[in-house]
Amino acid sequence: MKICIVSDSHDRADALAQAVREAKAEGAEAVIHCGDLIGAQTLKPALALGLPLHLIHGNNVGDPQALHKLSRASDGQLQYHGVDARIELAGRRICVVHYHDYGYAMACTGDWELVCCGHSHQAEARKVASVKGDPTWLVNPGTVAGLAAPATWALGDLAAMRFELRELGC
Repeated sequence: MKICIVSDSHDRADALAQAVREAKAEGAEAVIHCGDLIGAQTLKPALALGLPLHLIHGNNVGDPQALHKLSRASDGQLQYHGVDARIELAGRRICVVHYHDYGYAMACTGDWELVCCGHSHQAEARKVASVKGDPTWLVNPGTVAGLAAPATWALGDLAAMRFELRELGC
């Protein structure tokens, strides 16, 4: 299963939808958003592309009531998890947090196969040593909005456990 990983869209609906569109064209079947979406309306163009979307809110919460309402009305397509998420996709244990230092700490526990984070606007995908011996993937897709950094997102292949950072539109 391929997934689109995004973060820090900061009300840039067009950029978010473009990343999801690009990922879907490459076979992505789900989206993980690592926070700082801000407004619920930002999701509508991305949701129109039909992929299930897992979302946490980050430190720029926006309107959580509107996000809950949109989630309830989405017939399961939008899963709004709140401050963080612990999900399973394609049999992989995934933790989604906003802060990159928290993401690193969660990766070090060895409880997850993949930890997705954001906040820093600095894209990276790397393996982190864990206390349980097996490394954990830590993926920060950067900022899809391109704020003080290039507009980036990540394409993940959960079967192969490969993660590629992509620049929006490239």
